[in-house]
Order: sequence, then C-alpha cells, then structure tokens
Amino acid sequence: MRILLAEDDTVLADGLCRALRHSGYAVDHAENGERADAWLGRENYDLAIIDLGLPGLDGLEVLRRLRRREQPVPVLILTARDALEERVQGLDLGADDYVVKPTAFPELEARVRALIRRSQGKLNPHLSHGPLTLDTVGKRAYLDGQPVELSAREWGVLEFFLLRAGRIVSKEQLLQALCGWDDEITPNAIEKAVSRLRAKLDPAVAIRTVRGLGYYLDKEA
Repeated sequence: MRILLAEDDTVLADGLCRALRHSGYAVDHAENGERADAWLGRENYDLAIIDLGLPGLDGLEVLRRLRRREQPVPVLILTARDALEERVQGLDLGADDYVVKPTAFPELEARVRALIRRSQGKLNPHLSHGPLTLDTVGKRAYLDGQPVELSAREWGVLEFFLLRAGRIVSKEQLLQALCGWDDEITPNAIEKAVSRLRAKLDPAVAIRTVRGLGYYLDKEA
C-alpha cells in the first residue's frame, strides 16, 4: 500500500515515515502543498495524509484540488487541537477522517488501516481467501489456521493480491503500490517475491500468471 504524507514539520514527518514504512507501507513525503498537489495529480496512492498547515498551498487547497479532479483516494487530515473550524471545513471538502496533533502513532495507524480497508470495500480487518487469512492489524498470515512466515515484501504483495482477488495485477501496479520515491524495487524483485509466495501457499492458494499482463489470485480458492 502506498501513502502520500504531506507534512512540513520535518521531525514529525521523519518519525511518521519511519513508523509507516516499518509497518509495511510505501511512503512518499511532500514537505509543501505544491509538491503534494503535483504528486497526487500524477501518481496513484492508496491514502493521503495531509497536514492542513502546509506552506505554499495549504492542506485545504490541496484537498479541494484533489476532489475537484474527482480522485477517490481517501484522505486523513492532520490538524492542530484548536482548529475546529478547519477540521469541519476539511471534512466538508471531502476528507475521510482527521487526527489531532500531537497523536499517538498506534491511533494514526489504526485510522490508516480503516480508511484503506473502507476504500477497498473491505470493512473486516481480516482478509480471507479460501484457507488463507490475513490479519491486517497484527500483520499475520494463516493457512488452514497455521501461521505462515512472510517477509515485509511478501506481505505487501499478498495483501495487494487479496484486495484484488480475481483481477489481473500487473508488475507495474505492484511496483507503484509497494515502492515510494526513496525505494529501489525492480520487476525482478517482484518476480522473486511472487515465486516465494507460491512456494509457501501452493497448492492451497494459486497465484496465476497471465503472460504479458501480470498475475491474479483465483477468485474462488
């Protein structure tokens, strides 16, 4: 899952980026509103976390432009404790949720998970596919009730597949979802991750290859 963090406080942004990446998210950090608006206009994100007090274009204008382009990316706004009017305005402009600064990271991450699940039409924190279950909160995978050890990259690929079961997923889509600007992931690394997943899940769960197009997880396990 790929997240855009728009935050001008370098200390806060560094801490959030490190924590989110540790939780398995790809994160791009924009330190001002112009950069956030430009990236949102040309990249595909699963979530945007936007500080309302950005320099240049403020967070409300970034949000306004995003919704004017009719982009459905969910938005979590960061706001000061006393900025009630801004919080209301942000929600009216199309933000999906807000967090008051300073906030504990577990709360922010819980809201991130909930917004991404909601945007994918998955309200349950457990994703199931036949004998396979992913606990998106605990970051654990189970096959027939037995734990499956996954690396962070394998987890990211498998979660992406489960959220799109029955649909073809290209290597380019996987790269964009799993790789931020500061990451270096090659198509070959994606192929290796898929190969390792197959070794751990076959034959109970099949990841099919469609030559020239990508992969898909059978809709019916």
